Amino acid sequence: MNGGVQVNTRRQLRPTDVKRLNRAWRRSTEGRLALILESVTSPFNIGTIFRTAAAFGAERIWLAGNATPPTTQKAQKTALGTDRLVPWEEPAPTLSAVQAAREAGFTVVAVELSGDAVPLHQAPLGGAVCLALGGEDHGCSPALLEAAAAVCYIPQVGRVGSFNVGIAAAIAMAEARRREWARPEAPGGP
Repeated sequence: MNGGVQVNTRRQLRPTDVKRLNRAWRRSTEGRLALILESVTSPFNIGTIFRTAAAFGAERIWLAGNATPPTTQKAQKTALGTDRLVPWEEPAPTLSAVQAAREAGFTVVAVELSGDAVPLHQAPLGGAVCLALGGEDHGCSPALLEAAAAVCYIPQVGRVGSFNVGIAAAIAMAEARRREWARPEAPGGP
């Protein structure tokens, strides 16, 4: 209130305020997050996933199969340089990428519509988790699904059968972080 008149103090944060806010969230985030992108070929999707991974603090991305590297000109338009913020590995065979993730201490959880998949909100996303997502047309390969420690899907209530891989990656990363941040002992937790 200002002289009996209510003043609206909502405004967009200034760049310095955004940096301060992000720094506070970084300090309260301990869970390790990584991705395996198997045969994701669309430069738009690769750029989108890298940008989102950078925002959620993913520590590494393994490219597998015939995945498009983020250094292609079209991917750069969407990634906006974030490929420099998230270390990534050149495309390798899928099982090599899974093995590398495991050796780095990650539990690999595939995001796919499969018969044994659990809803994302029930997936084992705690600790060091590496989310594995498959290509635009065929999703995760049978080899990737077999190698993953768990498989989850994103529940949908609309009349669409699946999400774009870039959106699916964003939803899964957001859920992994949300779970960590919602713990009672987390700063700002319930």
